[in-house]
This record gives sequence, C-alpha cells and structure tokens, in this order.
Amino acid sequence: MPVLIIKQIPLFAPLSPPDQEMLASLLRRRSIRKGDFLFHRGDEGTALYIICRGLIKIVVPTKRGDEVTLALLADGDFFGEMALLDELPRSADAVAMEETQLYVLNRSDFLSFLIHNEHAIRAIMQALSLRLRRTDDMVAEVCFLNVSARLAKRLVDLVESRYQRDKGDEKHDVSLTQRELASLIGVSRETINKELKILRQKGIVTTSRNSITICDLERLKNRIK
Repeated sequence: MPVLIIKQIPLFAPLSPPDQEMLASLLRRRSIRKGDFLFHRGDEGTALYIICRGLIKIVVPTKRGDEVTLALLADGDFFGEMALLDELPRSADAVAMEETQLYVLNRSDFLSFLIHNEHAIRAIMQALSLRLRRTDDMVAEVCFLNVSARLAKRLVDLVESRYQRDKGDEKHDVSLTQRELASLIGVSRETINKELKILRQKGIVTTSRNSITICDLERLKNRIK
C-alpha cells in the first residue's frame, strides 16, 4: 500500500498519520522495463520517485563517452527530490537495471501539500543534508583511499545496503558487471579486473560474468584503510 511506502521513507517518516495518508493519495504507479531510461540529464525535473521493486542506476555521462555511476537504488529508496524544490533540469541519468515498479509524486501536488506542513519542510532539509554528506564521503574516498580500499568499501556498502537482499547468507552476491562496478568507483574496467583477480587469489571473492560473490566479508572489510 502507498501509505506503508511513505512511512518507510526518511523524508516523510516524521509526518503525522493523517498527513502520510494524504501524501500517499497523491502517489501514482509507474513501471519501467530493464534498460529503459526514466529520465536523462538535462530533462525537466517534475517529480520524486520511490522504488517499490527493482533497481535504478543514477549515472552521469562524461565527455570521454563513458559514465560515472553515482548511486544504485533499490526497494524503498527514493530519488529526484530536488525536482520537488526547484525547476532546474535533471543533473544525471536514471536507468533501470531490471524491471522496476515505482511510485511517482509530482511537484505540483507536493507543493500544495507542503504549504501547510512545517514537519515536511524540516524532514526535507534533513534528507538533503544526508545526501550532501554522502557526496562528501564519495569525494573523500577518491582523495584519500587507494583503488583497493575503494573497491572493498563499495562492495561492503553494497552488501550492507538494501541493494543486497540475501543478508542472512554467509556468501553475498552482488549482481554487477565489472564495467558497472568500475563506473561506480570511477576507474577503468581493466583496473577493476586486476583488483578482483587479487581478491580471487586471496579467496575473498569469486566472480562470474554478471556478478561478484563475496566469500569472506570480514577480510574484505579489513582491506578498507
């Protein structure tokens, strides 16, 4: 139910139950197929999206013709909240990595709701602050961690996030190709290939064509320095 989704989102969790129900009534369902773009960088931003089921990649194309992945978002994650507050174009592409079901909240509906809700304004400020802190963390990774540590940290983050759905298993599967992982870290695929080879030799991971299996999470964590 939409109201259950609303309650799980930090942006709207502080709202009163009646306000959450009102906001839930404004949501609209949308489906997107694997490989399709939800929006492109430069498109007009008019809505916030909440993932019910699926996986969305937020990516920025570079002048070299490749891309840098900013985030992988899965069940319960939300994105596009800046579009609710300004009329600026989208700053990145959003593409479905698998068939995805979404809820959509349009800006005009949200602003009408927001006018009479101080709690929502405070919640949005807090959520945006958290997003900025995450960006700071990404910058710090690039500046202070070597590639081996950055790879280990990102794999651990993926395992411990909502994106990893088999948390109870001793082994953890991350369904990413080496090219996608390289984009997420901001290095070449060849560099990732070399780093994964080292991890395989140490028995920390195994790899297949489209996934990486972490066999020893604790040893992987120890590589983050």
